[in-house]
Amino acid sequence: MSSLMSTAPRAAPPVAQALDAHIDGVGLLGPGLSDWAQAQAVLRGDVPYDAQKTVLPVPQILPAAERRRATAVIKLTLASGLEAVAHAGLNPADLATVFTSSSGDGRNCHEICAALAGSDRLLSPTRFHNSVHNAASGYWGIATGAMAPSAVLCAFDASFAAGLLEALVQVALLRQPMLLLAYDTDYPEPLHHVRPIPDSFGVALVLAPQAGARSLARLSLDPTAPFTELPADTLNDAALEALRLAIPAARALPLLRALARREAARIVLDDLPGQQLALQLTPC
Repeated sequence: MSSLMSTAPRAAPPVAQALDAHIDGVGLLGPGLSDWAQAQAVLRGDVPYDAQKTVLPVPQILPAAERRRATAVIKLTLASGLEAVAHAGLNPADLATVFTSSSGDGRNCHEICAALAGSDRLLSPTRFHNSVHNAASGYWGIATGAMAPSAVLCAFDASFAAGLLEALVQVALLRQPMLLLAYDTDYPEPLHHVRPIPDSFGVALVLAPQAGARSLARLSLDPTAPFTELPADTLNDAALEALRLAIPAARALPLLRALARREAARIVLDDLPGQQLALQLTPC
């Protein structure tokens, strides 16, 4: 298991061989987006977006003891990740993973800060082991039995782009399917005042090196300009655009919109300040 935290500008990778992968499965859970099947109709504009509070399912796949300790982050990543893997028709135990989040488990961080600010500063072991940034990856391994490599990233508001880039690199190097999980959860007050993430949002993509029977689209870095200063793509629906801006993991929405519409598109996603990530999406 590895981890990475960075905010430094990235150099463009060599473009002699473009980084690409095929999207074989999608999982999604967020405000008013209960799963990928329901979200596709919203992103296509077939039904109006209704920004209901995210409902996090109980992770029945976990053993009872771990299920009781599961935080919002664990429930979110298991729900979105298992949906994506099911769509791809793969065994989750076989997949290497990339987990990426702008700030990890906000509520658990709040509880730890509250305990340290009180007179009794004893922390429960559960609070402590859920505080590390790779907790979601660990619970994924417990739930699925996965023993494959797992990378855990954080790049603040650029975390989705950073995770996607890492997953594309891993697919190119390993030449095997990879699961990307991007997720964020809300902070209670007073931390919410300085990190106003309003709700939970998780997206998972199964990326494969070759097209298969379940492939939805081919995704690649734009070989002419993988990093650009052009502004990121936005959404026409004001409520969906507000969601994209409010939750870092929801920066994935322009990509998911193009995927739901099954359209070929050049997509520019928010990345580090002054630098966006440019992609090409080609439906299969």
